[in-house]
Amino acid sequence: MAVGGHPSFGFDKLRPTIFSGIDSHIAPHKQFLFSAAGLTAQTALDEAILDIPHARGSAFERGLLGGGIGTTVFYLTIGRQGSVSDVDFMARTHALTKTQVTLIYGSVAALHAFRISRDPNYANFFARGRPDGRAEVGIQFGVP
Repeated sequence: MAVGGHPSFGFDKLRPTIFSGIDSHIAPHKQFLFSAAGLTAQTALDEAILDIPHARGSAFERGLLGGGIGTTVFYLTIGRQGSVSDVDFMARTHALTKTQVTLIYGSVAALHAFRISRDPNYANFFARGRPDGRAEVGIQFGVP
């Protein structure tokens, strides 16, 4: 709406999608901004969590950070292709190539992952040690 589009929800080959309502041939800059908004907002939220002083390490915060990095990784790998891919739409506006979009968002996500791995408040964020000295990587549901 901020760029003059009329977003709508729909499906593309059974995939839920938000359509911008912007004709990318008439207003490619507006389409670029619409397509970049989600990844940019997620990146800005992760950056705020990592920069703003507060009590760190809550499960909610870890979920937001993990979800942000995971979403970025998805969009820059599997979600990079497809008729409704935001990365593909950004490339179609000819503002940036897919490789440039990948390098920009991917490097910021990698930097966030590095910062998380170096902060003791996020200990065991990506993996945790076991008593026998080996590492566990994965997700655990339920009570440990």
